[in-house]
Amino acid sequence: MPSDEQESEPVNLTDRGRSLFTGPWSLARRNWLGALSAGIIVVAFCFALLRHDPLIFWNDDYELSILPVFADVARSWNEGHLPLLSPYSWVCNNLAGEFQYGTFSVFVNAAVVLIWKFPLTFPEQAAALSITHLFVLAAGAYLLARDRKLSFSLSIFVALIAALNGWIICWGATDWFGALGAFTWLPWAWWGLERALDQKRTRWRFLWPAPFVYLLVTGGFPYTVVMLVLLIAWLVIKAIWERPKHPEKAGPAHSRGAKAFPTLFSVLPLLFGAALGFGLSAPALLAIFDYVQGSARSLHSAGAHLQWIVPWRALPALALPCWTVSWADFSTRYLPHTATELACGLAAPAALVAGFLWRPRLLIRRMKWELILLVILLVLCMVPTAGLFRWSFRWLPFFHLVLALCAAEVLRIRPRLATGSTAFLLLLVMIIPMSIFNLGGAYAGPVTWIYFETAAVWALFELFLPIPKVREWMPPVATFALLFATYICIPPNCGVPKYNFSQDLTKPEPLDRNRLYFAVYSPAEAAYRREYRNGPVGEVARPGSTSMWAQLRFINGYSPILAAGVAREFKFFIHGEIDGDMGKYLVENQSGPGGILEQLGVDGIVIAHEVEIQPIAANWQLEFSSNDGRVFHRNGPPLGGVRSVEWIDTEAEKEFVAAKISNVDDSRNHIALDVEVPAGGGNALLTFSRPYFGGYHATMGNSALPVGSYRGLFPIIEVPAGAHGRLTLIYRPWWLVAGGVMSIVSAAICVYGIFGAIRARSA
Repeated sequence: MPSDEQESEPVNLTDRGRSLFTGPWSLARRNWLGALSAGIIVVAFCFALLRHDPLIFWNDDYELSILPVFADVARSWNEGHLPLLSPYSWVCNNLAGEFQYGTFSVFVNAAVVLIWKFPLTFPEQAAALSITHLFVLAAGAYLLARDRKLSFSLSIFVALIAALNGWIICWGATDWFGALGAFTWLPWAWWGLERALDQKRTRWRFLWPAPFVYLLVTGGFPYTVVMLVLLIAWLVIKAIWERPKHPEKAGPAHSRGAKAFPTLFSVLPLLFGAALGFGLSAPALLAIFDYVQGSARSLHSAGAHLQWIVPWRALPALALPCWTVSWADFSTRYLPHTATELACGLAAPAALVAGFLWRPRLLIRRMKWELILLVILLVLCMVPTAGLFRWSFRWLPFFHLVLALCAAEVLRIRPRLATGSTAFLLLLVMIIPMSIFNLGGAYAGPVTWIYFETAAVWALFELFLPIPKVREWMPPVATFALLFATYICIPPNCGVPKYNFSQDLTKPEPLDRNRLYFAVYSPAEAAYRREYRNGPVGEVARPGSTSMWAQLRFINGYSPILAAGVAREFKFFIHGEIDGDMGKYLVENQSGPGGILEQLGVDGIVIAHEVEIQPIAANWQLEFSSNDGRVFHRNGPPLGGVRSVEWIDTEAEKEFVAAKISNVDDSRNHIALDVEVPAGGGNALLTFSRPYFGGYHATMGNSALPVGSYRGLFPIIEVPAGAHGRLTLIYRPWWLVAGGVMSIVSAAICVYGIFGAIRARSA
């Protein structure tokens, strides 16, 4: 009988050939089929959840922001425009700068364009988008596990936890799509980074991480970019620390490099590959760095850094997710919260506990680096954030992935480990204090019973049915069953709002697409959620960015960054509502001739039914009224997108002449018009009814004209006396030019490397 040390030796289950093209484009057939199988299992899991609740992926930010913006992104591509800007919101105008919409991600945009080709309802579009990414996430986690010499069953186990853990399902896949869009590629990036470290591969191995780093960064979640940086630092330190002390014993390839570069040689392909990935994603990174400067996000209150921190008292929820203790919510109130975010299917924590009860020293020796990373991530989940970041529990998906890898490694080292019995005992230990201190919450009964039954059956199988194949497949089977039972018993939306937005929001009525609207409504989570309003809502107010569905132009919009000048100047909140006092002031005092609303080009006002304010009666007429709200239109025809004004208060000492404007082509990222300024008089001043961002450039003929702004709200251009011709105002910020150059150079290096690898393989 082999000893424990003999059992712990890895079994080579994957082809680790030298060629670059033993990777994702021509993996061994079993690895391709395995990755496909992992993805299909996750898709089947999601369809089963959809059968139970067709609206499971249709919550909060998905309704207010993600779906309407992606409808506009699909529309932009169909029009032949890069979706940098949106004409349908001022607060959420700069889609590229908002980052979360994956403007520069080939995968996100391809998925959006394809999904929007089908006649799906809003909840079906959300489900299709999330399930597509969950499929890819599971496949990447599977390949990462297989490259670590894990068996087929254990790789499926890792894939299930990576794609179906509580945080991904309860937040990423059903609310914060950007988190899922970026984290989808973290296992792939990790897989590529480790292959770049593999010195058995060719010199072109630096290409492996580049595309996945690019897809991760452009996926739309800054937290995941920080996760990637931590992962790269961890891999570099681990590789340098564990380099062979005697290069002559490490094989010819390593020996040559180690003699020349004793510390950094082995990690250069990883660093260069990661740098290429960051280079490919440079436009996205530079955009958010530029966009966030001076934004409302940069001035966020310190209290936000204390919200949604994982309390140490909640950690038992890793094994039993009905465990309920107080968490600090979005308002920094400590309220009882069922920690579904920590759900990972019981098998992973049970395996880790069983392993440490069996041979702790062996596990620490064999897994010390993974355990260090696991502890670091757990600590990061439990400490306050800093700077522009908030809500530390966002580290949880990375923690779940590392936990799954650690648990799978324990089961690989010791296949006959009594994991089921440990799970059963672990639940027994938890149920007693849970009952005494009333920590089970509202879902303790069904969840505890299902978990307890599953662990008992598992333990009985271990004791009385010691069939190797059954034992091998019990962890993934139990994980699948328990996670599914968790989301059936505990609502996975974690209490975030749901809104009853109907498909009729794709129609503009009762509003006018030719007008620019300013809306005053209460916070959506207080006024429009299903618990408070029966029947369809939002027909008039169009909360958040829902105006984009019907191509309606609104000042309001959903923006976590709030970088647009109107967002700061008028005290807009993230979900698109304006400060109540500011809204009243603008409607009652600034809606008349010469008021700020007219200067912005606002010729429509929407007032929700619960808001008791009225615009200046002499200048506005009521067009529509319902239980949802009232619609007012300014007297006369809609205001134009470009106007010539003779006076403006920021340059009160100047007088301007009226210019003749014609043939206006008002497009998404530029506006062109014919301008004629009378000769012999003063200059003309043009105001543009679109939000101002640094990066606008104006030309008239062969001459450049300086572009200014009115209090940072909208662009203004002074045209010299006697000038006439075609004036073009185009949005071309420095970060787009510089980032584009960096991306092109990085892409050229990647293409050169691919051809080099092909030639090397053919030689």
